[in-house]
Amino acid sequence: MFWDEADAAGLDRSGGCRTGVSANEGDAMTTPVHVGADATAQNDQNVHVQAVFRAPVGVVWQALVSPEGTATWLGEGAVLGDKGQSYHCADGTAGVVRSFHPLEQLRLSWHQDTEEEPSLIEVDLAVDGTGTSLRLWHDGLPAARRPALRTHWQERLAALEKLLP
Repeated sequence: MFWDEADAAGLDRSGGCRTGVSANEGDAMTTPVHVGADATAQNDQNVHVQAVFRAPVGVVWQALVSPEGTATWLGEGAVLGDKGQSYHCADGTAGVVRSFHPLEQLRLSWHQDTEEEPSLIEVDLAVDGTGTSLRLWHDGLPAARRPALRTHWQERLAALEKLLP
């Protein structure tokens, strides 16, 4: 299930995030970037997608970081390692794991187009009743790319859900 982002327009989600840190600096922190703001908030440089899965956090985390799951949501060929390790997708997308906190958070840089600056993706997991809430933030995006990437991430999370038991 995805949250409607129309209700979130215009809200600031800067609480919990250091100012002046660019996506490629990769400051590792365990506090989700969205702390202190509405969970569906969006500013002028990010995309936010949330899904609730009917599976425990451990099952969702395993799907997220497994080779099949990573290929599903991040891109074919991507293998995620520990903090500081790079990943490369078959389509040329690449980045570096910036934060890796099992069962809680994954943060990585994302560089799909050599003409643009790298951006930052954060995935946060939380218990939601008997299931799991997954929030994906993609920050540092040019305005022209946001609508397509919002759709892209919604499709990728829907595909990830199909891997869950």
